[in-house]
Amino acid sequence: MLIPTILCGGAGSRLWPLSRDEYPKQLLPLAGEETMLQGTIRRLEGFACPDVILSPSPIVVCNEDHRFVVAQQLREAGSAGASIILEPQGRNTAPALTVAALSAEENGGDSLLLVMPADHLVKNREAFHQAVERGIAPALSGAVVTFGIVPDWPETGYGYIQADQDSPLAEETFPILRFVEKPDFTTAESYLATGDYCWNSGMFLVRAETWLKVMEQLQPSMLAACRAAFFRGRRDLDFHRLDSESFSECPADSIDYAVMENLRALADPTIRGVMVALDAGWSDVGAWDAVWRISEKDEEGNAASGDVLLENSQDSLVISTSRLVSCVGIDLLAVIETPDAVLVADMDKVQDVKKIVASLKAKERREGTAHRKVFRPWGWYDSLAQGDGVRVNRMLVNPGAMTSLQVHRHRSEHWIVVRGVAAVTLGREILLLTENQFTFIPAGEKHRVENPGQPPLEIIEVQFGASLGEEDTLRLEDRYGRAESVLTSAGSKAILETVETGEAGIHCHETH
Repeated sequence: MLIPTILCGGAGSRLWPLSRDEYPKQLLPLAGEETMLQGTIRRLEGFACPDVILSPSPIVVCNEDHRFVVAQQLREAGSAGASIILEPQGRNTAPALTVAALSAEENGGDSLLLVMPADHLVKNREAFHQAVERGIAPALSGAVVTFGIVPDWPETGYGYIQADQDSPLAEETFPILRFVEKPDFTTAESYLATGDYCWNSGMFLVRAETWLKVMEQLQPSMLAACRAAFFRGRRDLDFHRLDSESFSECPADSIDYAVMENLRALADPTIRGVMVALDAGWSDVGAWDAVWRISEKDEEGNAASGDVLLENSQDSLVISTSRLVSCVGIDLLAVIETPDAVLVADMDKVQDVKKIVASLKAKERREGTAHRKVFRPWGWYDSLAQGDGVRVNRMLVNPGAMTSLQVHRHRSEHWIVVRGVAAVTLGREILLLTENQFTFIPAGEKHRVENPGQPPLEIIEVQFGASLGEEDTLRLEDRYGRAESVLTSAGSKAILETVETGEAGIHCHETH
């Protein structure tokens, strides 16, 4: 059985302001209408090999904060039966692959895991299928197979793999001699001149049993922590939630550093590193210059998306998401507009965008981690305006979905239905509101909203109060299993105590 194994962690900070911690690049449509995650899932459509059966149920390892968006995107891509493993915190790729191997071992014995980061692009699907098929025989025999990208230019932003071209194992399949770090330009040019080097793709093919055996020998403490986190974990709706305390003790390391660079130290001759050369239009879409390269361009070399007007401009990337963006006389620039932030960067300096993100986080600015529009399992909300003691949100509730039953201590809310039908729980009452109707939710009143119809429900919400943040929100009931985590916070306990004592001054509203 060949199981697609998708590693869906990472923040993609070099693609700010579109990619942010709470909604990173793998969840964005950067290379077409599908998101990067959906493109990764669909990459194996049509794959057929006589030696293996392709599993219809991929394994996806993701951050627990992204679980509902990941699940929704998988459903839209036709992978509703995926096994989704939730990481309480990121520990890099080696632990992520290890918990995936434990899941495969528990659910079906030994299987081949095709490991793919969720934020890469592969344009030539047929060529990718051929490369995977070449890697199956060595992987079944016990090798850890990686895919080396045939380089197009002397890229300094990727690591490289040196293959033993003099001792091929099969067509485009070679033993690995060594991994090398990101080189300077002159060194990268020399790598391309030899023909022995490929870019390190971060994609792998390995038996679950082999991977766990390798981890036992090379990283026993990491394996022990992953075992504890997996088997002490619990089912949560359609997810497998790793045990947070156990996983926090797991060393953080990449597959390359933890395993691939140390395979030669193993005494077992059947376990070795093998590289399959891959020439399939691959990109890790790591920064804005990579997005420009993979995008369609006009006669002047510009790639534009959204409401964009260009005049006398060349070789630039301009993306608008919410308003008109006009550029005159620009050259080799990336201009990225979002509702709450705009980036203008020299295309040769886009790797430094992560420094802007680090500066925003150091200043504790929300733009460094979250968008103005925030997605929830029931839909989303967009903060349209905020002032002293007041905030205006636009909410969208999906058909059949409902918000939490909540209470707030320091704020009240007005809800105006813009589109659809709203079933509003207000204390012990249930109100049915249609377009152009509204209700007032005083502080201290329990409430929720449900969309009982088929069209999306849109609401304009106006909040008034001394506290408009998450710390003043208590979920009492939640269809999506989120109430328990909120009840543990100190702020929520204070709200709960106030509710139980019957004091006035609390209010209820879905946590956005």
